[in-house]
Amino acid sequence: MNQTDPKQIEVYFDKLWPICRSITGNGLRESFKILSEIIPLKLTEVPTGKAVFDWVIPKEWNIHDAYIVLPDGKKICDFKVNNLHVVNYSTPVNQEMNYEELVKYLYTLERLPDAIPYITSYYKEKWGFCLSKNEFDKLPKNGTYKVVIDSELKLGSLTYGECLLKGDTTDEILFSSYLCHPSMANNELSGPLVLSFLYKLLASQPNRKYSYRFVIVPETIGTIAFLADNKDDVIQNVKAGYVLTCCGTDKPFVFKKSRRENSLADEMALHVLKHSGKKYSVLDFDPLGSDERQYCSPGFNLPVASLMRSKYHDYPEYHTSLDNKALISFEAMAETVQMYFSIVKAMEVNGYYKNTIQFCEPNMGKRGLYEDLSGALTMPQQLSTRMRLINYMDGKTSLLEFCERYQLNIADLRNEIDLLIQKGVLAN
Repeated sequence: MNQTDPKQIEVYFDKLWPICRSITGNGLRESFKILSEIIPLKLTEVPTGKAVFDWVIPKEWNIHDAYIVLPDGKKICDFKVNNLHVVNYSTPVNQEMNYEELVKYLYTLERLPDAIPYITSYYKEKWGFCLSKNEFDKLPKNGTYKVVIDSELKLGSLTYGECLLKGDTTDEILFSSYLCHPSMANNELSGPLVLSFLYKLLASQPNRKYSYRFVIVPETIGTIAFLADNKDDVIQNVKAGYVLTCCGTDKPFVFKKSRRENSLADEMALHVLKHSGKKYSVLDFDPLGSDERQYCSPGFNLPVASLMRSKYHDYPEYHTSLDNKALISFEAMAETVQMYFSIVKAMEVNGYYKNTIQFCEPNMGKRGLYEDLSGALTMPQQLSTRMRLINYMDGKTSLLEFCERYQLNIADLRNEIDLLIQKGVLAN
């Protein structure tokens, strides 16, 4: 059964939610271990200090605890209550200070006074705490604060995961997502969960024309590391791809084009969306975004687009503690899995078929492909589509181009194509 159970997605969401992830470290590895129950990921460790194009893999970061003790002894900014309280990649600290000293290391968000903002400092060694503006405003101005961050920065490695689902050809469709944020729902966990459950659907298919590569990385630096390790393969083999991010809400679909704008990834996704009956909007490519900016960088310029729900930066809860379980819909995430799966099925049936009878139309009657009677009666839609299909399948016109010409849904032609191949009229 080619359906995804929303309850299964929720089970794995709940397992992943408490973990403090970053671009390196044990939280990232623990998250990969959980996802590997769904998708058999091969993990690669890239050592600290390794040059990857214009970047260098940073030190590995791990954190065990963090908090602030108020002058009256009350504990706030408790990492174990919400892991967004600590600036991600904070250096260790254990000291006492007054209010004027402490406020230099505190971060709030004016526009959302109840939210804890998400702040990082991956590439410059700093420390800090994040808290809601409302909590910040209640801090006492007098007395001594105790500040503790039990973390470590050390020589280690960055982890990324990939899985190749082989098909009949080495031509690849790429699906990529990131796994590096702490407890956030739409911006973090929706992408790798949709990707993993999409893998389950594709792995259940007995026949695949394309090979499918699934990549889960720490955003930006992890993608750069993956591309540095696989530069020649992806340039040669990737024929279409998608970055899965921010696909957890029940908002209408948002499709962001690849840098090429008219690639197979673009045209097929737009075709499927148009015939889906769902509301959607379309954005041109912009390098301000997620990992599509690496895949679509000038040296690669891969045909990689993105299909989202609530796009990064465009919803108020983005990069805050309000991007939580209450914001997302597991039914909508399952629907997103199905939309990506519909794109895959359309790619599988698409291709360049060739009419085996090149001169004049074939005698369809003797093959049982034509009505017994003809004349003034209106030609049935199926027959008119069949005759047009046979004419246009010349080995140079793709099935998608044909469908766009006649405003047909490529998904509806799967059985027709199979029948015409069976009857010897079309060939792959």
